Amino acid sequence: MLKFFFNAAPNPMKIALLLEELGLPFEPVPVDTRKGEQFEPAFLAVNPNAKVPAIRDGEVTVFDSNAILLYLADREQRFVPGLQSPQRGQALSWLMFLASGIGPFSGQSVHFRHMAPEPKTYALNRYDYEAHRHWSVLEKHLGQNTYMLGDEFSIVDMAFWGWARMLPFVLGMGEATWVQYPHIKRLLDLVSARPAAQRAEAFRTRYTFKTEMDADAKKFMFPQNERLNQA
Repeated sequence: MLKFFFNAAPNPMKIALLLEELGLPFEPVPVDTRKGEQFEPAFLAVNPNAKVPAIRDGEVTVFDSNAILLYLADREQRFVPGLQSPQRGQALSWLMFLASGIGPFSGQSVHFRHMAPEPKTYALNRYDYEAHRHWSVLEKHLGQNTYMLGDEFSIVDMAFWGWARMLPFVLGMGEATWVQYPHIKRLLDLVSARPAAQRAEAFRTRYTFKTEMDADAKKFMFPQNERLNQA
């Protein structure tokens, strides 16, 4: 049976949504990153980069959330244009845009807005600007398209959904976020209304992960700070 290594963060939730959409049986394997479980040898054998999500599908191991989306969608031939489809290029382009732009810049915006110590004005300004710039690209695109690939729901919308759920926190704007990004909100609501999305959210709530950002959690989540302590 397929093993799904996860926590409740945005990237694993993309995979939870796809698994629910596909109706695939899987064995959930929670990985509590604030307890350092991502650094245990058994998990590093699955993902040497010590990040969730990851899957093990028989003899196949895949890590990185958008790679997993593409692998499973291709395997099942659902929610992704086929190799010969004219839309395949657009699907790959938007999927990689979300992987290389939306995820990293949103993550850094969260880090410098909510986690980093002062002084952080320069870093926060950079990542807040880039987060807004990337989300604005999606906002403009969705002003002309129902879904990311036009009229068809796909894994690109699932990749979008993982982070869009967190956008008020990412940008620190609260509900005012949706005034600036109404088309993002429209697609977020459209995806969230799907029964599979509701099952994915319910799946997440069945597991308890550490929420305290105490000294041990900071050591596991931000190991780079150890270099500062040694300086």
